[in-house]
Parts: sequence; C-alpha cells; structure tokens
Amino acid sequence: MAEVTIKEKKAAPRRTKKRSVAAVVVQRLRIKVRAYEHKVLDASVKQILDTALRYDAKVAGPIPLPTEIKKYTVNRSTFVYKNAREQFEMRVHKRLIDILDPSPKVIDALTNLSLPSGVTIDVKMA
Repeated sequence: MAEVTIKEKKAAPRRTKKRSVAAVVVQRLRIKVRAYEHKVLDASVKQILDTALRYDAKVAGPIPLPTEIKKYTVNRSTFVYKNAREQFEMRVHKRLIDILDPSPKVIDALTNLSLPSGVTIDVKMA
C-alpha cells in the first residue's frame, strides 16, 4: 500500500513590537472647598490658586461641583393653622482643585494659608 504523507504548514510566529511602558506615577493633591456663600468661596479658591501658582505648581481647576441644597418646611405657628408654612433652604457651594506633582514648598505654603471662617477644606493625596 502507498503511504500518504500529509505536510502541515506551521503558522509563522507573530512578531510583535515590545513596548516599554514606563508607568509614570503622578502625585496629586485634591482639594475640595465648601462654603455657604459663593463670594467667600471664590475668594478663598483664588487665594489657594495664587499660592500654588507662586511656587510654579501645575493646577487643574477650580471645577465647580453641584450645589447641595437642603430644604426645610416649618409650620408658621404652633398647634393650629396647618396650611400656613414657611420654607427655608441651605445652599452649600463646592469647588474642586487638583494640584499635580506638588513640591514640599507648595504643601507647606497651603498649610499655612489663612482662609475666612465659613470655608471648609478637605485635602487628599492621591
């Protein structure tokens, strides 16, 4: 009997370019600023930005975040006149500032910054 030989073609190996991916870790200082009055908030954000830019830091922001509105409904009088009511609301204005690759001088200057009362600041390193 005649032997039948089958030749298999091997697939050519795929040549891929090796990419050297250098993972660049960027430190970021994320500052959230909150206040009831938007004028005071904008003044303190400007003060933070001036301080960061004085030390040649890269700044992203200020980014306005949605205003948080809390509404309260209260009876005008006690016990009677249920239909007579007053409505009050509290608005909390928010801004977000990112400082990329902050130097120790920038961090030191921001910690020594005096801001007006009524402004709350949350600082996170990421």
